[in-house]
Amino acid sequence: MLLAALYAVSRVLSRSLAFNETLRDVLRVLHDEAGLSRGLIGVVDAETGKLAIHTIYNPDGPNSDDAQYGPGEGVIGLILEKPRTIKLPRVADEPRFLNRTQLYDPELPFIAVPIKVGGNLQGVLAVQPEGPEDGLLEERAQFVEMVANLIGQSLRLSLEVAQEKSTLLEERDLLRRTVRHQFGFDSMVGRSAVMRRVFDQARLVAKWNTTVLIRGETGTGKELIANAIHYNSPRARNAMVRLNCAALPENLLESELFGHERGAFTGAVESRKGRFEQAHGGTLFLDEIGEVSAPFQAKLLRILQEGEFERVGGSKTIKVDVRIIAATHRDLETAVDMGDFREDLFYRLNVMPLFLPPLRERIEDIPEIARHLLGKIGNDQKRKLSLTDMAQRRLANHEWPGNVRELENCLERAAVLSEDGKIDVDLIRFPSARERTPPRAQRSLANPAVNPVFSPLSGSAPGALSEVDIDDPNLSEKERVIAALEQAGWVQAKAARILGMTPRQIAYRIQTLNIEVKQF
Repeated sequence: MLLAALYAVSRVLSRSLAFNETLRDVLRVLHDEAGLSRGLIGVVDAETGKLAIHTIYNPDGPNSDDAQYGPGEGVIGLILEKPRTIKLPRVADEPRFLNRTQLYDPELPFIAVPIKVGGNLQGVLAVQPEGPEDGLLEERAQFVEMVANLIGQSLRLSLEVAQEKSTLLEERDLLRRTVRHQFGFDSMVGRSAVMRRVFDQARLVAKWNTTVLIRGETGTGKELIANAIHYNSPRARNAMVRLNCAALPENLLESELFGHERGAFTGAVESRKGRFEQAHGGTLFLDEIGEVSAPFQAKLLRILQEGEFERVGGSKTIKVDVRIIAATHRDLETAVDMGDFREDLFYRLNVMPLFLPPLRERIEDIPEIARHLLGKIGNDQKRKLSLTDMAQRRLANHEWPGNVRELENCLERAAVLSEDGKIDVDLIRFPSARERTPPRAQRSLANPAVNPVFSPLSGSAPGALSEVDIDDPNLSEKERVIAALEQAGWVQAKAARILGMTPRQIAYRIQTLNIEVKQF
């Protein structure tokens, strides 16, 4: 009988690490299956050192009590004074028995054992056999000691889990404060009037669940604004999930956004959540939203309207609560007029538009942005970097077709060339036409016989990139793609428009033609 009861106790304790919820069930098992009634568990208060009654199980009497015992106070207090097992054949024969709880029958035996964790006393387990002493008191006491050991192990695990949870919560709160500071509007660089207006609008919209469409050229910081909106919103406690819509072909884009069921397609060996499910309760940032195809736009429109979708290969409708922040560098109004972008989807996304100006329209921000970027580059290089006034003036006179991303690349090149960390005007270099042209194209430019487009008879100056005719039949496909990239300042989306391609198509050609992408 005791073995079966011990097994039942172990099952109760293994069900949950919620220590408080299982103690009463343990005492119930001792009563129902081991014949040990009037169970009591007391816990030592770490501050006072006293034993407070935690749990009582007595179907025939009170099941709660606020009694406390100090060291040496009553029979239970003896265990506080010196942790050991106490077994009494008849509890009335012990003069120190106080029976404060009015729980125990004075005519019956009594067993109390310490509950220890790592050798330290954490509590007391006390029970009373249902009948008079029958010679099995020693055996029952050993059984109660085993139960107390199991409770001690469960308590140890519970304390470890509680400590680990507390540590994780502290780390989480620290990370949240760090992220909130990192993506806070006050920490964002830009003091020009146009940028202050953008920050004010973003700060206002962050408080609500309104869909936001961030617009601006490549490299203007659209993702930074999206991060700031999320981490300063009520959804900041949940996930910020990102997806570049131009980086994936349509079949993979659908699976990536909506997820898929097992066996939905070749290679789908298990079910997988999509970005919408991952962002439930949080924010989904859809970058380059203007590059998705017309059929996929219809699928996006449904989830934006209804908040529900089905996984690829599935039939179950899934509802999600997701805030959408989208971004694009495209002129969506023109795309709508040309039939390339659905008008209803445009209005669904364009609830709160934010327009990020290009760097050339906020020249007054360049010194501050440059100092910020130099600080980041200096941290990577583990040294202090500085910029002279002449260098700042040269930066201010550049057109910056690649915006902040181009500025960062320019400063990083200058930092690499600087031996003492001081960046003067001679280190601020912008790639010339010849430096940006691949060797094969350079040979063509230098030899008019190879490339008639640049022959003296045509009146075109060698190296003038704007005069390359991408429709020239003498150009190979690789040369056409490179020429378009050069004309677009190596911005792939712009080069795609020049060639009449989608960004995915030009990205595929860059990869298959083994074109080295220039970074500015």
